[in-house]
Order: sequence, then structure tokens, then C-alpha cells
Amino acid sequence: MKRLRETFANIWNIEELRSKILTTLGLLLIYRIGSTVLLPGIDPDSLSRLQEQSSEGLLGVLNAFTGGAFSRASVLALGIMPYISASIIIQLLGMAVPAVQKMQKDGESGRRKLNQITRYLTIVIAGVQAPSYLANLNMQQVEYTMGQGTFLFLAWVTLTAGTVFAMWLGERITDKGIGNGISLLIMVGIIATFPQAFFQELVSQTGEGGAGWVAFVIELFALFVITMFAIALTQAVRKIPVQYAKQVAAGGRPSATPTARQYLPIKVNAAGVMPIIFAQAIMFIPITVLQASGAEGDFVANMIAIFGNLQSWQYNLTFALLIIVFTYFYTAIQVNTNNIADDLKRNGGFVPGVKPGGPTAEFLDVVLSRITFPGSLLLAVIAILPALAMTVGMNTQWSYFYGGTSLLITVGVILDTLQQVESYLLNRHYDGLMKSGKLRGRTTQGSMM
Repeated sequence: MKRLRETFANIWNIEELRSKILTTLGLLLIYRIGSTVLLPGIDPDSLSRLQEQSSEGLLGVLNAFTGGAFSRASVLALGIMPYISASIIIQLLGMAVPAVQKMQKDGESGRRKLNQITRYLTIVIAGVQAPSYLANLNMQQVEYTMGQGTFLFLAWVTLTAGTVFAMWLGERITDKGIGNGISLLIMVGIIATFPQAFFQELVSQTGEGGAGWVAFVIELFALFVITMFAIALTQAVRKIPVQYAKQVAAGGRPSATPTARQYLPIKVNAAGVMPIIFAQAIMFIPITVLQASGAEGDFVANMIAIFGNLQSWQYNLTFALLIIVFTYFYTAIQVNTNNIADDLKRNGGFVPGVKPGGPTAEFLDVVLSRITFPGSLLLAVIAILPALAMTVGMNTQWSYFYGGTSLLITVGVILDTLQQVESYLLNRHYDGLMKSGKLRGRTTQGSMM
């Protein structure tokens, strides 16, 4: 406890760090206040059906990401998700469009251009998603206090502007505060639903018809274990002996006791939480397209029932397979083995027994793919844990915290933010947040040694 007090005192004594933390908290408070502001013309007494609809299923996940703004018909109902969608599209284009690839390699100037394109694309996506949200309000019989035409136009402009405002807040946090602003906005939205979910589950388990205090304590212990597992997966870096890696890459049986002194430090989960975000975005597409098309029939009804039910085995199998695929995809984006091989060659480094250049890149590709596979499986397991939690009878909102995107985003963002705080403390010759000095965020990449 004494060391914790000293650490907080040290953080407060660093003027720049104190200013960044206060700025971050202030901007996050503005975001949370904005999520409670209703769209102009909405009758708040008519939101019961919307709130019931967004209490479970895919809309429940979306509502959790926006901190409840979706179910409250807030000016920030679309949240920051259009920006996430725009970022995903730009990253996908970077794999296929030479002009985007060139901007990705142009350093700071290219990054500024891509950021500007992402902002414009965010506005377009928000402008397209807003009418869908308003159509859903009509379906849920939300009432207006003004003419329908006036309301729809005003609400469309407001929702789009709300997303732009949320994007601006995220960028200001990144520039002036501490941590990744966009990720912090999502995390704050997720955490905002935790107290309500906690007390709902507490009342449900300890009340009449519940399983009792013992069951609730077991649930808390399970949540603690899963969180520790998620932290371990986020931070895990496996040091692979070069000789071992060479034997694995060649398809042979590795020796039980490798003697090589050189190691390849490779992250087990180099892709972080992005594969789950990618897969979650794809899972929204079938229902969105089918509902927007207005098609009818047994097939359409069955597809909506399957992909709208987080507990269906079809949904979870598809979700898990997409996560595995996107883990490989995003790892390939994050870890460019050709660049690593070129950097090694330029600096006179090499992998013993492997020729520099192309052969080194191929060698690293094989090793990375072997390490990525178990990491992708672990991500898939964590992603479907909320469905398993619902199956055993947990409250829907409470079960979201037992894995999936909610848990990994929260863990990853907290670790990234603490890592930045730790770097400030160490640069000012203070003790870090961890005695071991091994605090690693999910963006940390293993370097070649």
C-alpha cells in the first residue's frame, strides 16, 4: 500500500504526465455526458422497446461498445464504430491498392494522408449507418415530438456529427492525453455498463430462484481467472531457440533440449484484439443486409435467428473461424517479415544457418505461422466464452465480461495506458508500476535478437 501511494505521488509530481492524465479524464467525461444526450425530438418515454431490443444479441454487443448510447437514442448512438469500420477498410485496401501501400510506407506524411482519408470515410459510413439506425427507431415505435421529415433529417445530421465529435475526442486524447484515444473511448463505454450488469447478476443469483451466494462467488472467481488468462495472452512473448525454429520450419522433429543460444522473441498474439473486432464487424453484415433488403421467407427468418443469436453453435463456429483467419491476416500486416529480413541484412545481422534476404523472410514466415496458430485458437476460445456463460444461465450483460471483445479490449487498453505511464516514471528515474519491470502493452513487438 505504501509503494502504491508513492507511485501515485510520483505520477502527480510529473507535471507533463499529470496534465495528460487530467486532460484524458476530462475528455472521457465529456464523451460519457454526450452519450446521455437524447437526439432532438425523441420522446424518452417511448424508448422501452429499443432498450429491450439492445439488451441482448449482436445489438447488445454494439450497445456495450457505445456505453448504452445506442439504447438511449443518444446523439452518440453510433459511437466510434464508423471510425473503426473506416480504419478496417483502409487496412484492407493497404493489402491490395498500391497507392495506399505507398502512403503506408511514406512515414509521417503518408500517415497524415491516411488519417485524413480515414476521417472522410468515417463521415461517409456514419452518414450511411444513420438512416439504418433511424429506421430501427421506427420499427421499435419510438415517438417524436416534431414532424417525421424534420426529425429524420435533423437526427441524420446529428448522428453523423456525433460520430465526428467522438472521433475528434479520440484524436485529442491521443495527441494531448495519454493512451490511444479511440481505444479508450470504446473501453470507457464497455466499463460504463459493468456496475449495472454486476448488480443485476448479484440480485439474480442471490434473490428468489437464484443459485445463491456461492454461485455468485464462483462466477467472480471465474471472471478473475479468465481476466488473468487474457492478460497473459496479451503480453505473452515466446522466445524460440533459433535451432528449434529451424527444425520446425523444415518440418522435422525438434530436439527436446535445444542448445542454441540465439532466440527469436515472437509474440504469441501479435494481432492483439483486432481479429475479434474484424470478425465481429463481419458478423453484423448478414443480419444488416437481410433486414435492409426487406426479404421474407423461412430461409431469411432462419438466417436472422441464427446470426442474431450469440448462443447458436452456427454463430459461434463462424465467429471462431473468422477470428482464426483474421489473426493470420492481421499478423501479416503487423509483422512484415520482408522488412525484418531487410533490416537484419542492412545492419549485418543474420539467423545462423539461414541465408540473408529472401530465405530469412521465408524462414520467419514459417516460424510466425506456427506460433500464430495456437494464438488464434486461444483468441477464438476467449471470443466464444460469453456464449458459454449465457448457456449456464448468466445475465446477458454480465456474460459479456467473461471474454470476447469486451474483455480483450479492456485488458489491452489498460495495459497500453499503464505502459505509457510506466515509461514516464522510468524516464524520470522513478520506480515503475511493476517491480519486475516487465509490463508490456499489446502493441509491443518482439525484436530480433
